[in-house]
Amino acid sequence: MKHFIPFLTAEAHCDVPCGIYDPTPAKIAAKTVARMVDQIEDIHPPEDWNDAAAVSFYTQSISRRAAVKEKHAQICKKELSVLWSDFFKPEHLVRYSNLHDMFWRAAKLCSRDKQNISKDDAAALCAAVDEIAKVFYEIKGDPARYNAYREITDKLY
Repeated sequence: MKHFIPFLTAEAHCDVPCGIYDPTPAKIAAKTVARMVDQIEDIHPPEDWNDAAAVSFYTQSISRRAAVKEKHAQICKKELSVLWSDFFKPEHLVRYSNLHDMFWRAAKLCSRDKQNISKDDAAALCAAVDEIAKVFYEIKGDPARYNAYREITDKLY
């Protein structure tokens, strides 16, 4: 088969052209997690548990928000994983020796946010993404963009 179909060897350091990477999707997902936690905490159980419609509305409201929270925690983990595996290089670890730990902690927060309903964990995830974003923009040579990123993402809700 190799005689009929030529094989080409391509060398690249990432899956897509450089400059495509950005931490903003991870922050949007983290902020969605935080928003769902806030909404879940604002939903009050029905006064009458014998009222089937009220119980149904309550459980569906909680279930939908919990599902969205878990989905976006997973999206955040995926976005961070792409940054870690495709954008950051060994030389970045030399300059930022805590980079591996930053990503490890952020990924663990994504998992905790999938499992729990906690304002503290949701806020910690947003802060962890911001910490990674700060390093990302420094490496890109544009630390001023970090301020723009924060201004936009901190106002999402």
